[in-house]
Amino acid sequence: MSARPAATATAAVPSPGAVPSPGAESAAVESAVVGSAAAESADPCCAAPLPVLGRDVTVPLVTGGEVTYAALDYAASAPALQRVWDDVAAYAPYYGSVHRGAGYLSQLSTDLFENSRATVAEFLDCRPGDQIVFTRSTTDSLNLLAQVLPADCQVFVFETEHHASLLPWRDARVTYLNAPRTPQQAVETLERALADRDPYGPALVCVTGASNVTGELWPVRELAAAAHAHGARIVLDAAQLAPHHPVSVRELDVDWIAFSGHKLYAPFGSGVLAGRADWLQESEPYLAGGGASKKVARRSDGGVDVEWHTTAARHEAGSPNVIGVYSIASACKALTEAGFDALVERERHLIAKVREGLAEVPAVRVLSLFGDDAPRVGVISFVVDGWNSSHFAAALSAEYGIGVRDGLFCAHPLVRTLLGTDPQDPGECGAPEAEPGERSLNAIRVSFGAGTPDEHVDRFVRAVRELVSDGAKWQYRTEAGRCVPAV
Repeated sequence: MSARPAATATAAVPSPGAVPSPGAESAAVESAVVGSAAAESADPCCAAPLPVLGRDVTVPLVTGGEVTYAALDYAASAPALQRVWDDVAAYAPYYGSVHRGAGYLSQLSTDLFENSRATVAEFLDCRPGDQIVFTRSTTDSLNLLAQVLPADCQVFVFETEHHASLLPWRDARVTYLNAPRTPQQAVETLERALADRDPYGPALVCVTGASNVTGELWPVRELAAAAHAHGARIVLDAAQLAPHHPVSVRELDVDWIAFSGHKLYAPFGSGVLAGRADWLQESEPYLAGGGASKKVARRSDGGVDVEWHTTAARHEAGSPNVIGVYSIASACKALTEAGFDALVERERHLIAKVREGLAEVPAVRVLSLFGDDAPRVGVISFVVDGWNSSHFAAALSAEYGIGVRDGLFCAHPLVRTLLGTDPQDPGECGAPEAEPGERSLNAIRVSFGAGTPDEHVDRFVRAVRELVSDGAKWQYRTEAGRCVPAV
């Protein structure tokens, strides 16, 4: 699939004066910027990666020369889809304030913003009455939900969660559940905890759809059924699931879904919280300010009375990030048009390449909760005997032009459990070389997705094999907590 030139989309946008209304203009803009990408998606996309920005970027090697950069850190931030970039570039000249202005561009921007809300709802297969609240990220979405919990709500969360799911529940009574070793054990553990809660009041379960450490898929539908059977609600952290698999609120029967644009090939600073409206409507606004307020009036005693919106605007105070929101909608459309069946099949092909390649290196141990046969997305973490993970990741970058992640991946309890270390052992994300006699408390994570070419995966597997068999070609040192080439 070839990249669509940005100029094609931009030139196709009609002049604002050529259309009768902002509603018609926003539809024309959307039609112009998605038309050619929709035509491209007729090809089976499992045969080639989706075009992303940065695919031709070259980086220098410490050993001399340059190489095309292999971005294999999708789990942290995926590159922008070329389609998303083109759509944003096409809209940028029409950018205006949202929900505030009578001017033509303001009304057009408002239309695009609200149409994006509808696009995300369709992408997630939301129920009638569900609200789509735009936030900054998954972390922001879950912190928002934490602020709207009813009084005396208990929260149940596995220790395996990303910190975005593990930490926001500071004003609630939280039960942290031990890491399960099978999907069935996860369901049974949750059922016991919910049945034994005291008092038996409102409860919320927070669970990931795909682990940001192991990539393993969690039994979300079964966990949702267990939660509902015990009078609890459930929120799905879909940050690592939504970019790789279709996510349906209805089929999974979850109450809320949270995800980030920057994981979904739309790195413009927006996120989503989608789901049931009642707790959101009944709580105080997440942020107080313009946009969240419907009416503000002075009282005779000198104070202020505020009537808050009951729509999603209640939790979207301030001028919204229309570019970020529109980019998420663009990514949702691009992935839908490409077809998740083809995307999933191609990713399985890449996962098999990585896992088979790593299995041929005896020094490598892949981290897993549910075992080798567990279904997973393109996220794989491992350790290498005799290597500190920061040193290994630094060598992959400096000598092979491969970008991976090392550390504890903002999931410290999970990684420590997988490494078999004591929860109280020292260690931090991106930890440098361990002190003599201490065990290294970090791992290496390789992650990929719809924009990853086979060559990047092949180069990674070859690099792991060579580093383990031959060692690094360069000397490295620790600087500001990071392992870097010594120069």
